[in-house]
Amino acid sequence: MRIWILTIIAAVGCITAWAGEDNYTQWVNPRIGTGGHGHVFMGANVPFGYVQLGPTEHTRGWDWCSGYHESDSVLIGFGHQHLSGTGIGDLGDVALLPVPDRDKREIIFRHSDETVRPGYYAITLRNAGKPYVNVELTATQRTGMHRYTFAASQATCQLLLDLGQGTGWDTPKQMKMKQLSPRMIAGYRHSSGWARAQKDFFAMEFSQDVKLEKLNGDTIGVITTPNNGTPLLVKTGMSAVSIENAIGNLMTENPGWEFYDIVAAADKAWNAELSKINISTSNQDVKTVFYTALFHTMVAPSVFSDVCGEYRGADGEVHEGDFTNYTTLSLWDTYRAAHPLQTLIHREKQRDIAQTFLHIFEQQGKLPVWHLMGNETDCMVGNPGVPVLADLVLKGFDVDPQAALKAMTTSAMLDERSMGLLKQYGYIPYDLEPDKETVARGLEYALADWCIAQVAKIAGDQENYSYFNERSKSYRHYFDKQTRFMRGKDSKGHFRDIKEFDPLSTKHRNDDYCEGNAWQYTWLVPHDVHGLASLFGSEKAFTEKLDSLFIVEGDLGEDASPDVSGLIGQYAHGNEPSHHIIYMYNYVGQPWKAAPLIRQVLREQYRNDLDGLSGNEDVGQMSAWYVLSSIGLYQEEPAGGKYIIGSPLFNEASINVGNGKTFTVKALNNSDENMYVQSAKLNGKHYDKSYIDYRDIIAGGILELTMGPKPSKWGSGKKARP
Repeated sequence: MRIWILTIIAAVGCITAWAGEDNYTQWVNPRIGTGGHGHVFMGANVPFGYVQLGPTEHTRGWDWCSGYHESDSVLIGFGHQHLSGTGIGDLGDVALLPVPDRDKREIIFRHSDETVRPGYYAITLRNAGKPYVNVELTATQRTGMHRYTFAASQATCQLLLDLGQGTGWDTPKQMKMKQLSPRMIAGYRHSSGWARAQKDFFAMEFSQDVKLEKLNGDTIGVITTPNNGTPLLVKTGMSAVSIENAIGNLMTENPGWEFYDIVAAADKAWNAELSKINISTSNQDVKTVFYTALFHTMVAPSVFSDVCGEYRGADGEVHEGDFTNYTTLSLWDTYRAAHPLQTLIHREKQRDIAQTFLHIFEQQGKLPVWHLMGNETDCMVGNPGVPVLADLVLKGFDVDPQAALKAMTTSAMLDERSMGLLKQYGYIPYDLEPDKETVARGLEYALADWCIAQVAKIAGDQENYSYFNERSKSYRHYFDKQTRFMRGKDSKGHFRDIKEFDPLSTKHRNDDYCEGNAWQYTWLVPHDVHGLASLFGSEKAFTEKLDSLFIVEGDLGEDASPDVSGLIGQYAHGNEPSHHIIYMYNYVGQPWKAAPLIRQVLREQYRNDLDGLSGNEDVGQMSAWYVLSSIGLYQEEPAGGKYIIGSPLFNEASINVGNGKTFTVKALNNSDENMYVQSAKLNGKHYDKSYIDYRDIIAGGILELTMGPKPSKWGSGKKARP
């Protein structure tokens, strides 16, 4: 019992040592979003790590996409990989479960017995109400580390190694576990799920001699060693390439046995990234929400190459490159705010992101749509990889414009996913597309085509510029002037029968829209807001309709998509197609209308609570919206770096934009009531534009906004609008 108590004291002492004014991890609450429909990862990881080591529960439905939900209390293992904020589940691969006896396959646990901080997770597990093991987890980029302190009453330390179950979302195809030495077990797990052909290889090293006994072929094994009164440590190297590479990752990243040194290194890694934005606020809950949001934006994309440079490509083959390859690319979500945020605070990673995209293109013949563990899932609609790559080109990152343009144009000229119909008709007729969602598909393609046109202009390719610029205006086909909604049109050019049309309906994946309704999708033209406004006949008519969006209420239908949440009228902040809409007010010279809505979303839809997200996290996008909007900036157009000025939540926010430069947004006289910008200065000079260019931000400096309690004329002039 003495060793048990000393172990807990050591762990608590380590956690206490992390506190301090300059320690940003103290403001992160990883539990935010583990309840409700947040779907976030719970456990230990480092920024953008390949390994997310944490508890895994049985899959009981949609809210278990990450493998964990706060409503549950049945543990089936500590898996080395998890998703965070997705709408589909997978992973949970290579799980260890400390058990009081070998017949146990699951453990009832208490959430009150859990402790979690960035890079560290701990829990006390009980048998018949009595503690039998204290579990502590930490991670490096490609390895997980476990520390199991068994109670003296346990004569034997027993760990179940489960290669079969994962999170329950996929089907294992091939499994292998073998003991390489008295202290090392290795193997692999190949599965088919959301990632259709996932390959995981692992190497586990133990701090003392162990024995492996297979209980069900290579599906489940029990690992045993006498309990000598000291903690049993386990280090696991993971790789998508081979066992040899898993061993290499382990020996390179985690060669020693000092568990708390790895914990401290993880904490340091998180602090280095979180400190890139420094905010000034006396509201501790708001500070926690902010830094937790920033934390959540860095769970993915995930490193997907080994320390030797090898990685498994989109063609299933092993490749080696001079860049860090990434995966978990939820691009339909993240092109909107998560990637624009990255271009501000993670500029050093953007060459690797671009190279990842270009190599995926070479290996699968198109840019990524939704890439998971080297597999193209083709999940969601449009060409969402295009805006991300175009944004990097337009912002001047180290990307060959010609290579990028080739990848974009090739991807946009395929005949798959409705693009053949788009090329033939200039829009996507609903009567010829069996998978429906034609309005959503068409609008997403239009904004991606605009991005291609901008890159073609830079590359000096007039032919592609003209073609894709014209195709970017295809959104006009879907606009019904009679109803003033974007609506489905058939191959004869007729809109869907008005009797069949319900602008409130969000019938899941069986109508013209994708996770949304006509009220939400009518605004999905972020690349040409002025062109959209002209379809309404006047800015006044456009603004009146936009005003209505935030007021209209009604039944979304029996078969409503669960993603349509966080409603303000019909504005649905819980899902991505709505995320840019509020900032459209700046384009018509009325930023004062955006201010109270931005503040409302920041205040009501993000909370320091288990159910603290109004929708599923979507791999960082929900949180990226909060980070940017709370600072007072948001990139409306899908590429190019025109950041719209909103209503900053903080009196001051400083962004480390790299190269020793800082960009600071100051909000003078700021308060809950003083939400409206009255005037602005950029580096001490009068500034009347309601937007700021990316290049002005990364040059460093100060944007000073004077706030007040009433709307002003700031940003209303024609030349002041984006």
